[in-house]
Amino acid sequence: MVIVRMRFHQPTIDYVARRTADGKTKQEIIRCLKRYLAREIFQAVKARPRPTTTT
Repeated sequence: MVIVRMRFHQPTIDYVARRTADGKTKQEIIRCLKRYLAREIFQAVKARPRPTTTT
């Protein structure tokens, strides 16, 4: 998912350009993006309402 974002998602492309200008390697940038993506997914999962069960 990170690799696809690096190619097609404009905010991520801009982020990669900034980090590359800062002297980061591609692997370091990917590592940072993976962490960001994990936080983003966790927030989305946490925000979902729990299904109610009827018994």
